[in-house]
Amino acid sequence: MSLETGRRPKVLVVDDIETNRIILEEILHDYYEIEEASDGIEAMSKMLNSIVKPNLLLLDIMMPGMDGFEVLMLMKNDPVLKKIPVIFITAADSETQGLQAGAVDYISKPFLPEIVRLRVANHLELSLYRDKLEMMVEEKAQELIQTKENFLESIANMIEYRSLESGQHVKRTRELARIMVTQLLKQGRYTQDLVSRNYNALVKAVPLHDVGKIGIPDNILLKPGKLTPDEFDVIKTHTTIGGTIIKSLMSNNEEDDYVRHCYDICRSHHERWDGSGYPDGTANLDIPLSARIVAVVDVYDALVTERCYKKAFTHEETLDIMGKSSGSHLDPLLFETMMEVKDQFKNYEHQDYTNNSPY
Repeated sequence: MSLETGRRPKVLVVDDIETNRIILEEILHDYYEIEEASDGIEAMSKMLNSIVKPNLLLLDIMMPGMDGFEVLMLMKNDPVLKKIPVIFITAADSETQGLQAGAVDYISKPFLPEIVRLRVANHLELSLYRDKLEMMVEEKAQELIQTKENFLESIANMIEYRSLESGQHVKRTRELARIMVTQLLKQGRYTQDLVSRNYNALVKAVPLHDVGKIGIPDNILLKPGKLTPDEFDVIKTHTTIGGTIIKSLMSNNEEDDYVRHCYDICRSHHERWDGSGYPDGTANLDIPLSARIVAVVDVYDALVTERCYKKAFTHEETLDIMGKSSGSHLDPLLFETMMEVKDQFKNYEHQDYTNNSPY
């Protein structure tokens, strides 16, 4: 039996009695690659430091320093080691306790060679089957996530072609957000939020920020002049419309970081640091970080780009305008970060992105 072509499964034998290790090595060496550890401490050290990557453990219970139950407990608390099947080997009558602790089986001493071989083979086969099932489930989950991403990206492209003011706006804002996120990580700002919420997914979600504009009438969306108060109220609904569209793709226990970022960005990218934004009047750190980042890059690109209702401002004029809104409209720490990479922002003015983002 082999887990991979050209490689035999690896069995780690952990026993403080050398004779027992020799016997088990003799029983199994024709079928498996055998590694040994003379106690629990040595076994954990080898596995944690990747000196040994076993497919199965034969683990003695009664050992000095760290007994088999302690080894198993430590393995169960490790995200990688907990997947390795453990068979207890002992002369003690503790089968029930061993199985309750999480061992997959129990082999009594003295060893019966055929029993040892059969139990090791059975549990290695079960482990391999479980790993294949987990891989298949993960692949299907990734396919569903990719389907969602493709669907939402298609909607973003529809908005881009429909709205004369958008042009390449959604793609440029994605690239500007990537620059911002890179600088934030470099400077150690908002690091915990970025890492815990998957900053790559955040950048990928940026093009969806105006997806709600699909529900705005053309006579308002494409109006060349100043909007009336009533028309502006209609425009503001693109945040809630976008949030509703994204929420329809979310389950009750949505764990897809990409979709969560899409929702936060769609709904909250017009919130203001001082709480005067819309639709919820959220302020300061209560505004999702992804939406605060989009607020910066969205304003920048809107100002430096010609729209149906305005001419383009220069890079320098834009920075001056944004500087006056730092601390009121924009997160002041994010504006400071943008100023650190302002030359990179200028390089991305009016660029046409026909290639795919690395995110």
